[in-house]
Amino acid sequence: MKNIGNTCWFSAVIQSLFQLPEFRRLVLSYSLPQRMLENCRSRSEKRNIAFMQELQCLFALMLGTHRKFVDPTASLELLKGAFKSADEQQQDVSEVTHKLLDWLEDAFQLSVNVNSPQDKSENPMVQLFYGTFLTEGVHEGKTFSKIETFGQYPLQVNGYRNLNECLEGAMVEGEIEPLPSDLSVKYGQERWFTKLPPVLTFELSRFEFNQSLGQPEKIHNKLEFPQIIYMDRYLYSNKEIIQRKREETRKLRKQIAILQQKLERYMKYGSGPSRFPLPDMLQYVLEFASTKLPLVVPSAQDSQMTPAQSPAECCGLNEPLQQNSVLETENTENTEGAASTLINPPAQQELMSKLPQASCLPAEMPECPAPRVVTEEEMSLVRTCLQRWRSEIEQDIQDLKDCITRINQSIGQMYGDPVLRQVPYRLHAVLVHEGQANAGHYWAYIYDQPRKSWLKFNDISVTESSWEELERDSYGGLRNASAYCLMYINDKLSYFVADDDGDAETGQFQKEIELLPPELQNYIQEDNWRLEQEVEEWEQEQSCKIPQIEPSTTSESQDFTSESGQDPSSGCEHSIRSLSSEHARIAKDQTAQAIANTADAYEKNGVEAALYEPEEAEPTKAQLRETALTVQSEQQQDAKGTESAAQPSSQVSEVEIPRVGKILVRSDADGYNEEVMLSPAMQGVILAIAKARQTFDRDGSEAGLVKAFHEEYSRLYLLAKETPAPHNDPRLQHVLVYFLQNSAPKQVVERTLLEQFADRNLSYDERSISIMQVARAKLKEIGPDDVNMEEYKKWHEDYSLFRKVSVYLLTGLELYQNRKYQEALTYLVYAYQSNTTLLMKGPNRGVDESLIALYRRKCLLKLNEMAAALFVSNAEADVLEGINILNELIIPCMHLIINNDISKDDLDAIEVMRNRWCSYLGQEDMDANLQMKLGELLPRLLDCSAEVVILKEPPKIRPNSPYDLCSRFAAVMESIHGAAPVTVK
Repeated sequence: MKNIGNTCWFSAVIQSLFQLPEFRRLVLSYSLPQRMLENCRSRSEKRNIAFMQELQCLFALMLGTHRKFVDPTASLELLKGAFKSADEQQQDVSEVTHKLLDWLEDAFQLSVNVNSPQDKSENPMVQLFYGTFLTEGVHEGKTFSKIETFGQYPLQVNGYRNLNECLEGAMVEGEIEPLPSDLSVKYGQERWFTKLPPVLTFELSRFEFNQSLGQPEKIHNKLEFPQIIYMDRYLYSNKEIIQRKREETRKLRKQIAILQQKLERYMKYGSGPSRFPLPDMLQYVLEFASTKLPLVVPSAQDSQMTPAQSPAECCGLNEPLQQNSVLETENTENTEGAASTLINPPAQQELMSKLPQASCLPAEMPECPAPRVVTEEEMSLVRTCLQRWRSEIEQDIQDLKDCITRINQSIGQMYGDPVLRQVPYRLHAVLVHEGQANAGHYWAYIYDQPRKSWLKFNDISVTESSWEELERDSYGGLRNASAYCLMYINDKLSYFVADDDGDAETGQFQKEIELLPPELQNYIQEDNWRLEQEVEEWEQEQSCKIPQIEPSTTSESQDFTSESGQDPSSGCEHSIRSLSSEHARIAKDQTAQAIANTADAYEKNGVEAALYEPEEAEPTKAQLRETALTVQSEQQQDAKGTESAAQPSSQVSEVEIPRVGKILVRSDADGYNEEVMLSPAMQGVILAIAKARQTFDRDGSEAGLVKAFHEEYSRLYLLAKETPAPHNDPRLQHVLVYFLQNSAPKQVVERTLLEQFADRNLSYDERSISIMQVARAKLKEIGPDDVNMEEYKKWHEDYSLFRKVSVYLLTGLELYQNRKYQEALTYLVYAYQSNTTLLMKGPNRGVDESLIALYRRKCLLKLNEMAAALFVSNAEADVLEGINILNELIIPCMHLIINNDISKDDLDAIEVMRNRWCSYLGQEDMDANLQMKLGELLPRLLDCSAEVVILKEPPKIRPNSPYDLCSRFAAVMESIHGAAPVTVK
């Protein structure tokens, strides 16, 4: 149902009523004789009939429309007349719901009982929703009894834990106790249901007026309610049984109170302000008694102390000694005062007087409190007594707790007698409010009988839900959302019991459509016909727009996972090669530094020392030498032939490779690309080939490839084992570092490295050309049985996604540092979503999740402040911009966060943002138009499951751009820790 501005309450109420088959039948079959329509004179009667007719049309569309939602504007326009400001702010839902039901009751009264307007016994609304209760009690010594009618039964929430406690509190008011005199008269009252309606509605009082603040407040206390509630214990027919059980319950609760007092004496023992558990205190005393003083060798100063002189006496702690010393010094104070004042100033004298004298301090204080003298007999007696007392006390405490538990179980089972479980009511609908007393959003959870599941009706969104979600949103106590109305239905009535057939709902709706009056059937058909016309017009408009759309260029559409346009037979292989060759050309300076460091280590310690640690290198070496026997002679001849053919006409030039040195490059080198040659992967391959020069010259190109292969594999293995620094992620430097850290299959690692030696950019001299040709030949020999190409492709796709996440994260952080929050948020959100996919496969597959979440949250808060400031500026352009930020960025991002595992920090941030917008509701100085727009925004902002919202993907960034990913990573990380703007050259 469409929210036309602060009308989400109407949707929640109407949906819960529409889903009652009996009520739906009553509304759709409502009709008045023509004579009755002509005789309607009063304005209220005409309004009620008009409202019923609009509700009929609304129900008919809800039953048979092909649209996603229905528009309740016509019905709501009639309701607005009953409230002065219904078009400006949300009304008290209880008040409006009562008014709506009153109108329906009056409309039905016109159709069923024209002659006697006061007799409502035949009114179907009364029969369906209204019951009676009997009130009995004593007031000022006089007994009274009266029967009253109720519709929505009000219940207080404060001070109660669950629905049954609320009902007990509502049914028994006041303390019913005997008077002090001899008269056995009771004060108070009891209520008993004498007739329960088929639809039993409880209205939970979630709002109260704060006298000190002078404004209403919402009660967020947690209140549990069951899916099935048995009403037997509240019926007048069970009065005698229930009164006995209530009396038993009172006695048991008194026993619990007495036991709790006894337990508290044990758990809060002592006579002072600070009290502790008695077992702990006994344990502390036992520990003190068991502590022994360390043996101390007396010093020379200690030997001057007389044996009879105790440390307390030496320190002046003995009271008589203190008094004598004061008397002795008092006589000499006057005569020596002047001289002492001249020698030591008064301030210094005061300071010196406060310092303890060395002769008055004990020579050796114990490290912890302990008895100074205790004999073995005393210790044995104390230990025995304390241990026995502690065991006795612990047993007493456990007995008290067990007794309290048993009594609570007895109370809980007090009404479990089968005799008191004959009137079950099943939960049909829960109406939920989220927000504060003056503002918020409403939706409903309704149980769908044919589906045997809960559905969530949230304005234009109807989604399948669960009891767990209902509990989380409806019980209260966690967020600002809680139930304010519970609708139960009699579980024994036939027209409320659904068919077990899964298609019963569709079939039932179709039957109801066929039974509609002809005018309502035509109304549905006309609306569906209009929908078809609207769809055709929209499709025509779209078809006219298609030629105007410019086709995207190859560079713009190219993503991090290359897609081939070749035929299907070679598409998969080409895609894999594109990925693996692309991964060989990433980043520059940091890897070059690592190459230089590794080269120094090789020169000092030799290759064997580097090859000793990685055990994976040996199988690779063996595998390569196995194939060497079959192709070595042929490849060497081909290589020599190529060398002799190329030498006469080739011109060479020197190229400086960072951290590698100068290499000679032929001018006719096939596919040579200077940018690729500067990439870290190619630098590693070039350095490995250089180190294999002697082996190549001595044993040929096959052996040279084996040597270079091991050199590069060892370097990458050591790099993968290094502890990453905060400003450096080695996975960005090479694809094989990523593979090794995530334990990729050996075949995937070996083929990836072999492809790098087969890269055509290695055709810069004869030696590299020979090694490249050998590597290409070996790639051709690897068949499907040797490497699972699907698995190989998935690993390279994961690394492409990892690089995409890294680029998105770095771009988002750079934009955030430069205060471009709108652009930054999109990149950070997509980085987080893609990173979550990677982390599901392993902790090293993605980047630090907490870092992305932190700056995504910061961006959200910044944007929310910006959007709110624009919204309240009253300038039309600024208001529109603020709404666009909210609709296109903030709300979609909140949807993604809440629909996943949300952290407490994210939840707190979302509550802050929601409260900011809710605070604008009802502001007198805010324009009425703004209030209406705010009413349209709040439902989506407050409930993120209301609709599916897709966040626009950020502009794609080419992976092979000139800037260096590793240096960007270092610059951004340093900027984050140093709080300085990002600058990347």
